[in-house]
Amino acid sequence: MNNVSVYILWAARLVAAIILLQTLYFKFGAQAESVYIFAKLGVEPWGRIGSGIVELIAALLILIPRTSWIGAGLGLGVMLGAIGAHLTILGIDILGDGGYLFVLGLIVALSCVVVLYLTRQQWLPIVSGLLSAQPVLKSERVNE
Repeated sequence: MNNVSVYILWAARLVAAIILLQTLYFKFGAQAESVYIFAKLGVEPWGRIGSGIVELIAALLILIPRTSWIGAGLGLGVMLGAIGAHLTILGIDILGDGGYLFVLGLIVALSCVVVLYLTRQQWLPIVSGLLSAQPVLKSERVNE
């Protein structure tokens, strides 16, 4: 990986982690906007608290070079869910925020995609191995 890629990787890691971590104040503090969102989704308070825990884990994993791809995958999954909720149930504008939360979700998702792309040499062999593993059928097992 060249120096420019290293800087881009660290920038993407930091952007994703900082945004994920700063939203925890709103989720764990039961701020009105977060409570509104998760109530509208029908999962308040456990959805709010649970997503906050997952986002905390994702942010911490993103910051550790060896596990950043795991955190990015987790973060991307959460953000795809958030983006989907905005597009289907919540709408882009939440309580007059002008789409700010939606844009933050897009930025985190894009940052996670960049991290996944730049760390593909770490996770691609693992995923390829899992996908190519052949299941053992009952008839193929050796009786002991």
